[in-house]
Amino acid sequence: MTKQTAVMKAREVVNPAALPKAKRRKSSTRLTKKAQLINLLHQESGTNVATISKRFGWLPHTTRAALTRLRQAGYEISSEKTGQGKVSKYRITGAPVELNAR
Repeated sequence: MTKQTAVMKAREVVNPAALPKAKRRKSSTRLTKKAQLINLLHQESGTNVATISKRFGWLPHTTRAALTRLRQAGYEISSEKTGQGKVSKYRITGAPVELNAR
C-alpha cells in the first residue's frame, strides 16, 4: 500500500450506525479540537507551540493560526517570553464576553 492510499483510507468516513455498539461514541462526550485547545491554554502554566503541535499532529504554522482564530473569537491570549526573546508559552487570560455572561 502506498502512502497516498493509506492516507485516503484513513480519511474514509465511517457510518457510526455500522459500528458495533462497543465502538460507537456519543457525540456529546467528544470534545472538539477547539475545546481541547482551550482546555490546554487554560492551564496555569500555559503551553507552547511545540506541545500543541505534537498533541494535535499539527505543524507549527497551523498551531499559530489556531491561536490567531481564538484571538479573533474574543479570547485574550497572553504570551510569556524566555530570556532569548522567543515566545515560549501561551495562556488564556480572558474569555469572550458571551462566554463570561453564562
